[in-house]
Amino acid sequence: MAETTANDSRLFTPYNMSKFNLSHRVVLAPMTRCRALNGIPGPALATYYQQRSTPGGFLISEGTAVSPTAPGFPHVPGIYTKEQVEAWKKVVDAVHAKGAIIFCQLWHVGRASHQVYQPGGAAPISSTNKPISRRWRILMPDGSYATYPNPQALQTSEIPEVIDQYRQAALNAIRAGFDGIEIHGAHGYLIDQFLKDGINDRTDEYGGSIENRCRFLMQLVREVTVAIGSDRVGVRMSPAIDHLDATDSDPLGLGLAVIQGLNKLQIDQGAKLTYLHVTQPRYTAYGQTESGRPGTEDEEAQLLRTWRRSYQGTFICSGGFTRELGIQALAEDGADLVAYGRLFISNPDLVLRFKLNAPLNKYVRKTFYTHDPIVGYTDYPFLNKANKGQATLSRL
Repeated sequence: MAETTANDSRLFTPYNMSKFNLSHRVVLAPMTRCRALNGIPGPALATYYQQRSTPGGFLISEGTAVSPTAPGFPHVPGIYTKEQVEAWKKVVDAVHAKGAIIFCQLWHVGRASHQVYQPGGAAPISSTNKPISRRWRILMPDGSYATYPNPQALQTSEIPEVIDQYRQAALNAIRAGFDGIEIHGAHGYLIDQFLKDGINDRTDEYGGSIENRCRFLMQLVREVTVAIGSDRVGVRMSPAIDHLDATDSDPLGLGLAVIQGLNKLQIDQGAKLTYLHVTQPRYTAYGQTESGRPGTEDEEAQLLRTWRRSYQGTFICSGGFTRELGIQALAEDGADLVAYGRLFISNPDLVLRFKLNAPLNKYVRKTFYTHDPIVGYTDYPFLNKANKGQATLSRL
């Protein structure tokens, strides 16, 4: 093992993210883990997040359902009932006890759900009546996989109610003690289903032009920032990601339109959002299957760097990053912070391991979405507890 050198030390330098003073640039990315039995975060979540907390570190929670219609996985947490809010308080307190900062990712999967997860067995809601193709499968409560059903397109008059669910969820997150929230507008879920022209086939003011397709997100962000303050709100987008058939004919233009809207909102409100979080184009081919390769330099220069230059605020990137790729992104001013997912799953002390350039535990993919509160969740060894020479490098 070798200590961090001057060439890669920026990963471990402080950063002022809005009103939050971070001690390093390594962020815990939001990841679905399916350990909140019946939608209630329990002691296992408190242990999991505390394990990955460092003084001055920044964590983003797993996707957290904003309403009863929001889930699309078994045993994902919610933030829409008093019981859920009270349960989250214990998780947040455990993170704060380590001196870390944590945001709650607000999530609605839209059409990426199934009747089994919906109240009364209703069809999932979306921007469209078109289902996700059979290329994709949904994880069912019994561990099997099924095809996605036909969704029910929201009526124009129903959209304000969904926006209000996000607003109320944001207020609930603050009541639970979270330092802020991230609006999940990425990866083919509900907001992305409005943004992408490969999905959105609406003919009202929420469909058609880029401006119209961005309207749902912009109205939602405005309502949430008014409710809890711009300095407690982050937004995640993935214009170039085709996860769950979320394709767009002009990813670059879509990303710029979202950024233009967010920049304008910041000017109008006289305050910046906490950050913009963008997933790398390589997320699907490389990060999900591990069979691809990172995006080309031209691709990343055209997309991420253009968005980075355009956004007026803190920029977080994520998606298949290694220690070296994270160092490179910061050195080339491609981001302010780098979020890590699967490497954090199997290495609760990832920040220390990165700093020492130490070997990494290999993650076990088959335990990503199981419900065991320990195995594959809180039982990965820390560096000082791993047998010397037995920690193995992950594939990413």
